[in-house]
Order: sequence, then C-alpha cells, then structure tokens
Amino acid sequence: MSAAARDLGIGQPAVSERIEKLEAHLGTRLLRRNTRNMSLTQSGNLFYERSKAAIQAAEHALSVNEENQGLQGKIRIAAPYSAGESLLMPALLQLQNEHPGLQVDVIFNDRVIDPVTEGVDLSLRLGEVSEGFFVARPLGNVRRVLLASPALLAKMGYPHSPDALAGYPFAAVSSVFASNRIPMITSETQLINVPVNVKFQSTHWRSVLSYLLAGHAIGVLQFPVCRNEIEKGALIPLLSHYQIPPFSAWLLHPPAGMMSYETRICASLLEGYLRESLLELM
Repeated sequence: MSAAARDLGIGQPAVSERIEKLEAHLGTRLLRRNTRNMSLTQSGNLFYERSKAAIQAAEHALSVNEENQGLQGKIRIAAPYSAGESLLMPALLQLQNEHPGLQVDVIFNDRVIDPVTEGVDLSLRLGEVSEGFFVARPLGNVRRVLLASPALLAKMGYPHSPDALAGYPFAAVSSVFASNRIPMITSETQLINVPVNVKFQSTHWRSVLSYLLAGHAIGVLQFPVCRNEIEKGALIPLLSHYQIPPFSAWLLHPPAGMMSYETRICASLLEGYLRESLLELM
C-alpha cells in the first residue's frame, strides 16, 4: 500500500479508500487483510489478471508504429527440466530469431504450474493435467525409452524379457517410478507393471543420463533428451517390442479474455513449433 501511494503521489489512506470504493463497486472483496500481511482473494487475482490484460491491450493499440518490429515486451514461460531443455529451448530460439524484441523469462521445474494463479504467461507440462482456470492445448506425445550402455550389456548381457529387468540395477528420475515398477505395453496392447531394482535416483534427468552412460544401470529417459546418445551408439534401446507409455504434452495458458496480444501470438507460434518437433521425434 505504501509503495502504491508513493508511485501515485498520494497518501496511503487515499489508496485504501480507492480500493474500498472499488470493492464496493464490484461487490466483492479483492484483498484479504490481517495484522501480519495482505494477499489477493480469488476475485482479486482474477480482477488483477483481467486488468493487466486490458492495459496490455491498450498499450498494444498505441504501438501501431512498432508493428514492423515484431513482438515486444516480456513473456514468462514455465516448463519441466527435460521437455524444457530439449523441446522448448529450440522453439524459443526460433521464436526470438523471428521476434528479437521479445524478452523471455523461463522457469524450470517439474510441478504443474497454473499460469493464471502462479504468475506465468504460458506453461509447458507433461502427463495428466488436472482441471484449472486455464486452457490446455494438446501438443502430442513425448516418447520414453528403456536404455543401457554397451558396457553394461557386455558385462551383464541383454535382457530378453521384462521379467529379466529386476536383475539389473536401475536409475530413475525421482518420483517417476515411485513404486519401483515401470509400465510397459505388450505387442498385444496389454499393460503390465514390471518390477525394477532402483539403485540411483535424481531430481534431474541429466544426472540419470550420466549414470547410464557410465554403465552403472539401465533406465528410462524421454527420447528427446537421449536422442543423440542413441544415434551415436552410446546408449542402446532395450526391449523395443514393448512400449513404455508416453507422456502427453500440453501448453497451458490463461483463458482468451485474460491473454495479452503477445501471449496469444507466442502461444500460437510455440504450439506450432512444439507439435512439429514432437511429430519428428515419434
């Protein structure tokens, strides 16, 4: 409140009075107040996002002389580590080549981020997406591959059936195979859950990749992050006649009425880039 008063050149009581009049006009509380802090209510968050979109739309309307310069402003995008590094980054590089005036802020984490409530413009997510106050655009599927290094296979032999996997050390990204079982689809489209002997876990896919390359274990990685190693022969796909269920990929964004012009264009462009990349990788 004090910072708002300074920015507006008025006293703090006047800011409080304006907010109270706004709340009375809207017929809802925008701020949740107590003696320690102040936070937005759900209505307050919605009003803020819609107001921000309206201001951005007005600024866009006033920048008609800048249209030939491409997209301007800043866009914040959240993504999981694996798909963010292997899929989103090439798409963002292509986007910024076409729109050099655009500023991009990327947040990497492996949890689902609601773009409306958590302050990002777009969110790339893998797997199941629960309902929320956002739109989820399906992009395709991210293939997953069971792998081992030639050194490990030379030492322990090639597993010829899912039942044999329990005899090998297994490396996993934390929480992906929490039950120490991996799902596999047989050639008869039957889903089976295969026990594995987890010896190494990490929160980041890159350390799992290093562990596999060192010949210490077998493991499952998303194909985009290990494609080069497979093509070079540094990692060998195992049991390729079985399929590990892929992850669904989604681009999340706020409802249309809450999106800025830049966000709408970026969402459309990134959707096209990512769909094309995923099709090439299947």
